Amino acid sequence: VSGKENVPPVGPLIVVSNHLSNIDPSIVAVSVSRRLKFLAKSSLFMGPFLSALLRWYGAYPLNRDRIDVTSFKWALNQLRQDGVILIFPEGTRSKGSMIKAKPGVARLVQMSDATILPVAITGTEHIGNVMRVVHPTGNIKVNIGSPFSLPKIDGTIDSAILKSMTDMIMERISILLPENYRGVYKINKRGKTK
Repeated sequence: VSGKENVPPVGPLIVVSNHLSNIDPSIVAVSVSRRLKFLAKSSLFMGPFLSALLRWYGAYPLNRDRIDVTSFKWALNQLRQDGVILIFPEGTRSKGSMIKAKPGVARLVQMSDATILPVAITGTEHIGNVMRVVHPTGNIKVNIGSPFSLPKIDGTIDSAILKSMTDMIMERISILLPENYRGVYKINKRGKTK
């Protein structure tokens, strides 16, 4: 883990990361060293035991098939209590390189005024089953970037502004990653994403 000194010790924080594996929330939680909570797809909350375990771990169900107002309000409430929320803006695991992010994280930032902490993970895509956790075949690396904020926008925020803010967030993650992981957020020679 590099960049642990970049983690703000207090205050509302949105941790944003690329997403390669189901173990990413655990890896980020250990790396950030602050109690964090996160949204997880609702289909994982099957049965009372697994649902209780996920909630104990800090997860809250997110319906990815529609705009989930309840999950959004839950995340906003956590931030208003100086909590830490982990969000994977891509909305799902990628196959090794970053995919286009969803705009929900930018909207949450605008409504909460929380600080954003970019985190980049590599190596977890090689952990496909329990045996690889016990006997890993690759190196997992976590790179924690500098915290930042987005400008506050008053009034209505249209989709173009949300997209631009989402891209800014994703570019902060992208620059922490090796080039082959950057996917749609590769930076060209002029400093713009391709």
